[in-house]
This record gives sequence, C-alpha cells and structure tokens, in this order.
Amino acid sequence: MSYDIEQADTKSIATILSRQIAAQARPLSAQIHLIQAGSATKLFVVNGSRLYDISQELEQRLRAYLLAGDETGITQELNTLGITAPEYVTDVPLQAPALYALSLAVAQKCNMGCSYCYANQGDFGGAVKNMSLETALQSIDLLLADCPVGGKAQLTFLGGEPLINRPVLRAATLYAATKAREKQIRLGFSITTNGTLLTEADAVFFEEYGFSVTISLDGKQEQHDQLRPMKGGRGSYAVIMEKIKPLLARQRQMQVAARVTVTPTNVDLAETLDEFIGLGFHSVGFSPLLNSSSGTGEMSAEDLESMLQAMIECGLNFEQKSLAGVRYPFLNMVNALKEVAKGTHRPYPCGAGAGYMGVSADGELAACHRFVNEPAGAMGNLNTGVDHERQNSWLAARHVHTQEPCNQCWARYLCGGGCHHEVLSKGRNACEYIRSWLYYTIQAQTRIDRLVPGQFE
Repeated sequence: MSYDIEQADTKSIATILSRQIAAQARPLSAQIHLIQAGSATKLFVVNGSRLYDISQELEQRLRAYLLAGDETGITQELNTLGITAPEYVTDVPLQAPALYALSLAVAQKCNMGCSYCYANQGDFGGAVKNMSLETALQSIDLLLADCPVGGKAQLTFLGGEPLINRPVLRAATLYAATKAREKQIRLGFSITTNGTLLTEADAVFFEEYGFSVTISLDGKQEQHDQLRPMKGGRGSYAVIMEKIKPLLARQRQMQVAARVTVTPTNVDLAETLDEFIGLGFHSVGFSPLLNSSSGTGEMSAEDLESMLQAMIECGLNFEQKSLAGVRYPFLNMVNALKEVAKGTHRPYPCGAGAGYMGVSADGELAACHRFVNEPAGAMGNLNTGVDHERQNSWLAARHVHTQEPCNQCWARYLCGGGCHHEVLSKGRNACEYIRSWLYYTIQAQTRIDRLVPGQFE
C-alpha cells in the first residue's frame, strides 16, 4: 500500500494498515521474512536481525519458497547471496551474569486501589510492609560489589507506592550516590510512582540526582479515574496533575515519563499521547494489560487488534513529526526504531533473572519486580546472595530457543520471547500484536531513513 502521510487521515490509514500488516506479519519461515516497504520489499534475515534491499525477481523466488515451506530453498538462496553468517544467537544460555540493575520494593503497600495491579494493589499478596534502611543499603552493596571501575549500574525504586517510604528512598539514594562516586561507577536512578504523594521537595531531590521518573497515568481524566482510583474509590487524576507540575517544570537532569497501561476501556491512544506530550512529559509509552492479578481489564485478541490500530495511528503521527523535524516522544516508537536500526538480536526479552533483579521489602531476590513474593521467580536473598543454581536454571529454561512457538518466529530476536511474568502466567496471547507492531516499525524505519537519513542509527 502506498500513501501520503502528510495528506491522508492517519486514523483511516491506521485502520487499513493494521489489517494488512496483521496478515503480512504472520511467520512463514524461521530464517527470513519479507517486509513490504512502499513499492519495494525488504528482506529481513532473522539471524542478526538484518535488513536488505532486494530485486523483484529475488522477492518472487523467496515468496515461492515461503509459500511452499521450502527452508532448503531459502538456505540455498541466502548462500548464493553471500549473506549467511555464523549464528548471532547460539543455544548457549547466559551463566550467572553480573548484576547491573536492581529494583527495590521499598514499600509493599499502596494508597490506590487499581483493580488490575500485578502487585495485588501494592502488597504482592502478603502483609503490607516497608523496606528497612538496612535492607536497602544491603541491596546497594550487592549491586555495586562487582561493578568495575568506570562501569554502569541502575537503581530503581518501586512499590506498591515507593513514596510511602520516602525516608528510606532518600537515604538509600544518598548512600548509593556516595558509594558509586567512590568506585567511579556511573549510577542511574529511577522511580515509578502513582504521583499522588509527590511534593516540590521531591522534584528538587529527583532533579539533583538525575532521576528517571515514571508516572503511571492511564489516559485522560475519565479513563484514568476509572482504572486508577484511590483506595476509597475517589478519582486520582486531578490530584496527580497538580502534584507533577513541579517535576515537569524542573526537569533538566531529571526526565519525567508517563506510562499508560492499556485496557479495553482506554484504547484511544493518539489523543492520550498528544495530551501528555502537551503537558511536557519527556516521553510517553503504552503497555497492554495482559496479566491482571484479579483478571480485570485484560486485553483479548480483539482488544489487541484495536490497540495495534491505535499504536499505528500514533506511529504515523510520529512519522509526520519526524519529517517535519519536530520531536515527538512516543517511547514505543523511538525504542523500536532504535532496535531495528541497530539490528538487535537477543535470546531474552529483558535482563530479568540475569543482570537485573528485584528485591522485596524483606530482602528476598526475585527475577524482576513482578516476581516479588512469587516462588517461580525466586533468586536467593540478600543474606546468602544470588542463588546461581536457580538463576542458571531459569536462564536455560527462558532462552528464546527453548520457547514454542518462538523458535519458529521471524521476530524472535527482536522480541526475545515476551515478558517472562506474563508468559508464565497467561501464555503467549500477544504474539500477533507484537509481530505486527515490529513489522510496522520496520516499514516506518525504511520510510524515515529514506527521507531523514541516519536519524535512528
């Protein structure tokens, strides 16, 4: 399909494109995929996530092999082209990699009553509690222990609502910053908060230490208040909007992002994106609700189709802004374009259970913040350290080559197999959505790179 994104209505284009892309993105080979890019076709080679321009004649031959399921013919064609290569991703899993990031559940409690919360409204299915300062400092010592001079590390504060335990958060930040400076480690700080407890003093503190601050906001006021009420049922949007003003006004070293959890009731993403960008957020990102602790609000296959259409609409707006030289901080698009441009190839979706772990308020280590208090993701504790036997078993079991049907999917090294927590809890119900979104972003990357060369190198 050919279109003029400057002239046509993006919502109409997104509707047509999403249907076409969903069909075009379905996997036919574990080795390659063909990406329609305007009047031309790109060859995507799965090994190394590499993209090539190809002739119409080669496209016809490859398409015939794909339709016939002829992997031998595809292999021979790649050999003839001289683009075969040793495996970028082997079957060998990671073995006890060094930590580079920790998230601290400094408050396993929350003042809000979001029905879908993966942390069971903040308590992770247990008693409400705060992390002690001793536990926080012990966590930081673990994080920095093996980080080399000149290395990088990341410390994140999560909950529940982490600002409920503000004194420990601040003291831990000061301690970590001092220790990192002594070891000449570049340490980044981040926090995810519901925003209802923010103060101007927090804005000063987060700016001083260069925090990445993520505010959970689920759409415009009516949608947000329905999805993210306070414990008593009162809406939270107006409170948050007032509380975040000092942060949005002050961000220089600090960056303030909005994260939107997408449910069937808040899929009008383009309006939400424009509103939040207009408020001054450094970036705005969307994530579908695939696993709710209560089962409430989870996205069905039909809902994910609607989300794909909405995401493509946002992407088309991003393309227009890029061509006009205007910054448009649609985080999903920016991240995907960077991954495509550099040919990301990875055997895991993230660092969970590898270089990144979560710490519970009691000092238990988990594969990530979502696995706090869940035996499936237990990784030891602060007193005994990382349980490397469990860690290595986890990494062997979660490698994308061991996952079905990932090992036959063309997008496996861009995706990495999907969020471990969501997959283990609910299975792979978002594969078509993820593949289609990646397919669209590859198309977009070729358009943007043709008109604004090198923007995402």
